[in-house]
Amino acid sequence: MRILFLSPWYPYPTNNGSKLRIFNLLRGLARQHEVTLLSFADQPQADQNSPELRSLCSEVQVVPWKPFQPRSWRARLGFFSLTPRSVIDTFSLQMKQQIKQALTERSYDLVIASQAGMAGYGSYFGGLAALFEEVELGVPYESFIQSGSAWSKIRRGLTWAKHRRYLANLLQYFGACTVVSDQERQLLSHTIPTYRAVEIIPNCINLADYNDVCQTPQPNHLIFTGSFRYSANHDAMMWFLQEVYPYVQSQVPDVRLTITGDHANLPLPPVSNVTLTGFVEDVQSLVASAWVSLAPLRIGGGTRLKILEAMALHTPVVATSKGAEGLEAQSGQHLLVADTPQAFAEAIIQLLKDPRLRQQLANNAYQLVSERYDWAATMPRFLNLVDRVACA
Repeated sequence: MRILFLSPWYPYPTNNGSKLRIFNLLRGLARQHEVTLLSFADQPQADQNSPELRSLCSEVQVVPWKPFQPRSWRARLGFFSLTPRSVIDTFSLQMKQQIKQALTERSYDLVIASQAGMAGYGSYFGGLAALFEEVELGVPYESFIQSGSAWSKIRRGLTWAKHRRYLANLLQYFGACTVVSDQERQLLSHTIPTYRAVEIIPNCINLADYNDVCQTPQPNHLIFTGSFRYSANHDAMMWFLQEVYPYVQSQVPDVRLTITGDHANLPLPPVSNVTLTGFVEDVQSLVASAWVSLAPLRIGGGTRLKILEAMALHTPVVATSKGAEGLEAQSGQHLLVADTPQAFAEAIIQLLKDPRLRQQLANNAYQLVSERYDWAATMPRFLNLVDRVACA
C-alpha cells in the first residue's frame, strides 16, 4: 500500500529518541509498503537527498521548522484561545499546503502522523484513513499536577485543559493511535475515556545495529544523552548537576560527565569535569565508552530510548523511577533506580566501585532488550495495526 508518513523530526541522523523511533518505523514499513516521507527540518543541515532515507522512501520532502517562541505575537494571542499556545505559534501554512498537495497529486491508502505536532494537521487529510503514532500526555499533565503555587496551579491547569480539549479534537481524524507504555495508555484512557482504539507499541531499538560497537569503557566516565530541546532532558541535568553530581565528585574526585545532544543554548550550573559535546556523529561509541549511563528524568512520558541504547551497548544504567517508567526493568537486576539526590549519587558511586555489579547489570539488561525491546519482535505488531487502520 502507499503510505504518507508525516514526521515532526527529520529522522536522520538518528541523534535523539524520537528520530530513532521514526527511522526504525520507516525501515519496517519500507519492507512491505511504498512510503512518502514529509518531514519538518528541525536542523539546518537536513538533506532531503539523504541516501539513508532515500533507500526507505519513494519520496522525501522537507519543510522548514518554526520553533515555539513564547513571546511572539501569535503565542501571545494564544492566551485568549482554547488551543495550546505552542500549537498556534508553530502551525505551518507551508506544511498544510504540502500535505494537501501530496494527497491531491497521489493516491494514498493511509496517513501516519507522528506525534501531536503532525497529528495537528489531521483536518487536512480529507477523510483518508489515518494513524496517530505516539500520543504523549506526560509532560503537560505532570507540569500541572506538580505545580507549586496557587497561581502556577491555575495557569498550568488551564494549559492542561487546553491540551485535553485539543487532543480530543485531534483523535476524531484517526482510526487508531499508539502509545509507548501502559502508563501512557492509562493516562490517555483517563483523559479521553471515549477513545479506545489505542495500541501499545513500545520504544524499541534494532539490536543488530549495536553489535559491532567496540569500545573500552573508561573508568569513572558518566554519560547523559538527550537534546535539551526536550524540556525533560534539561530539567534532568539541572537537577543532577545541582543536587547529585557534587556528592559524587566528593567521593570519586576524578569522575567526569559527558552530555551529548543539542543543548539549545540553555544554561547549566557551573560544575567541573563536565563536557558538552553538542551533536556527535557516533553517540553509540561514546555510550559504550562510559561506565555508567544516566537517566535522571523527573518529568515526561513515554519510555527512554537512551536507557535501551545503553543496555544494548552493555553500559549500566542509573535512572529515576520516572526515567525507567514504562520499561519492564527491575532495579537491582537490570539497572539501579533512585529518586532522591543522595540515593541517586550513592547508586552511581556503588557502580563505579563495583565491577562485578556493573557486569551483572549489563548482562541482564542486554538480555532484557533482546527479549522485549528489539524491533525485530515488535515490528510485526505495528505492521498489523497499520493494515487494520488502512482497511477499516
